[in-house]
Amino acid sequence: MPRPRGRGVPEKSKNFKGTMIRLFHHLKNFHGLLYISVILAIVSAILALVSPNKLSDLTDIITDGIKPNINEKVISDIMQNPDIPAEDKMEFSKILSEFTDTNDTNAIISKLDKLPSSIYNVIKPSIDMGKVKKVALLLTSLYLISTIFSYVQALLMTNVSNNFAKNLRSQISNKINLLPLKYFDNHETGNVLSRVTNDVDTIAQGMNQSLSTLVSSITLFLGSIIMMFITNWVMAITAIVASFMGFCFMGIILSKSQKYFSQRQKELGSLNGYIEEMYSGHNVVKAYNGDKEASNVFSTLNNKLYICNRKSQFLSGLMPPIMGFIGNLGYVAVCIVGALLVMNDMISFGVIVAFMIYIRLFTNPLSQIAQAMTNLQSVAAASERVFEFIDEEEMTNESILTTYLDKNTVKGDIEFRNVKFGYNSNKMVIKNFSVKAKAGEKIAIVGPTGAGKTTMVNLLMKFYEINDGDILIDGISTKELTRDNIHDLFVMVLQDTWLFDGTIRENIAFNKENVSDERIWDVCKTVGIDHFIKTLPGGLDAQLSDNDSVSQGQKQLLTIARGMIENAPFLILDEATSNVDTRTEELVQKAMDKLTKGRTSFIIAHRLSTIKNADLILVMNDGNIIEQGTHEDLLVKNGFYAELYNSQFQNS
Repeated sequence: MPRPRGRGVPEKSKNFKGTMIRLFHHLKNFHGLLYISVILAIVSAILALVSPNKLSDLTDIITDGIKPNINEKVISDIMQNPDIPAEDKMEFSKILSEFTDTNDTNAIISKLDKLPSSIYNVIKPSIDMGKVKKVALLLTSLYLISTIFSYVQALLMTNVSNNFAKNLRSQISNKINLLPLKYFDNHETGNVLSRVTNDVDTIAQGMNQSLSTLVSSITLFLGSIIMMFITNWVMAITAIVASFMGFCFMGIILSKSQKYFSQRQKELGSLNGYIEEMYSGHNVVKAYNGDKEASNVFSTLNNKLYICNRKSQFLSGLMPPIMGFIGNLGYVAVCIVGALLVMNDMISFGVIVAFMIYIRLFTNPLSQIAQAMTNLQSVAAASERVFEFIDEEEMTNESILTTYLDKNTVKGDIEFRNVKFGYNSNKMVIKNFSVKAKAGEKIAIVGPTGAGKTTMVNLLMKFYEINDGDILIDGISTKELTRDNIHDLFVMVLQDTWLFDGTIRENIAFNKENVSDERIWDVCKTVGIDHFIKTLPGGLDAQLSDNDSVSQGQKQLLTIARGMIENAPFLILDEATSNVDTRTEELVQKAMDKLTKGRTSFIIAHRLSTIKNADLILVMNDGNIIEQGTHEDLLVKNGFYAELYNSQFQNS
């Protein structure tokens, strides 16, 4: 059972700071919106910091209003007021003298209730509703503006993160088209897809949830400390000391959780790669009864991802309850110390109310900062995987190449001149390959598996760069031609069929414009696929998908029809008839004869019966041509080719 081949990432970010700086650089088109979002987050936090003091003022206005209005000025005014009877004044003086003899609040209030109405109306509790309305309106305005700023800031960050993710996916998509085939040979499809989907989503979500939260939380944290010291330094020290433990827990958890978030991205890529690999080969797994082993491997990979998820989420999940405990401890400390200060007339009751809010503004940012940092660690891990992909070595830049071959005027001569190639410098696959193909000739390439047949075609199409030697088209080196130009000169029909979700017409006329239905039907009739298409509902408009019951042979015929639509001077057939039966092969062979007419053709085939009429047959083994000639000439030689041919027909 194959194992995932995708290259993973280290358990920790290689360079957290450097990665975040690079990520910020990639956000250069959004810097304006980012700055506005940060400013709005800061202003919203500042408004939230101003509110507690205003709430303290409101509390003091209300508490002052519910107490009797007794002070030296009021007492003096009462005694000097001629409208108040003398006996009422004497009664009032008697009660005032008794206030010094008792600390019983209820007793004092009961005595005040016994005062004559002429005096009670002067000193009775009275809340200044004008001041209350003014402060309440100011508080409401502060909260409303802060909410609006937070909403706009969240809207901007959502816009930035999603548009950045869109641009990043586009950049990755463009990068895919610039990567050489050797990258995809060494990396499984699922791992690449994971970088395009999961990692980009992690970056977008992490940015959306972390950046503004981090800015506003830091502002709240620092601002609350400043405001607490401005309000009362004793209470400020009490709150900070009670909450200091939060810093310790945050540091410990951050040091433990980072590696698990990085490893989670790695394991997620491996699991996705394995699922994609097993799903694409599901029939083979079932045929070989590999369900149990596939399930075991999946369970192993799934368990690794589960462990990383559990540890990372557990450690990050510890922050809210820890910060909640620290916050509650701060509330208790502030209430106790505040009560003592109120008793000694050092602060008002409203200060305690303000500090209750400041405690929340001081402790909550700790958990938010920790969570934001955790999210940024995930962003860094995902960004490193994406940047690693973006930094992969691309195919050589061809912008300086100006030579161009017009497919309508090209003659059709091709020459391989002492070509050497290896997937790595230590092992040459093609050792010294030389051959000339004249215009219109049909060149067949045969040999055992691993002889280098398909590699030669890939070199001809410039999918790989040759190590030494040269390949010439009409005497012009392919090194002087762009890949787009070379691909435009070739019709290519491969062994691996590829059909996309779309109509029959769209699949056959892929990447071609102004192809008439008449032309498509003519090609389909030539290939012998017209009857099958007519049986489908809608004919050429019938939709194809992975779930359709289209046989492999029918898919192959559709790809051959696609190749016949292309008007190009060169043709490559790489095992194009390998998936059709013998009867269909005869029909396809006739179609191939028409397709190859007037074209210089390279045919790779294991069924040697399909290349009997080739103008030249090249027999390859270990990257070299060991025999060449026509079918009859090679049989007469009774060499390697004759042995291959006879082995296919010895039982016929």
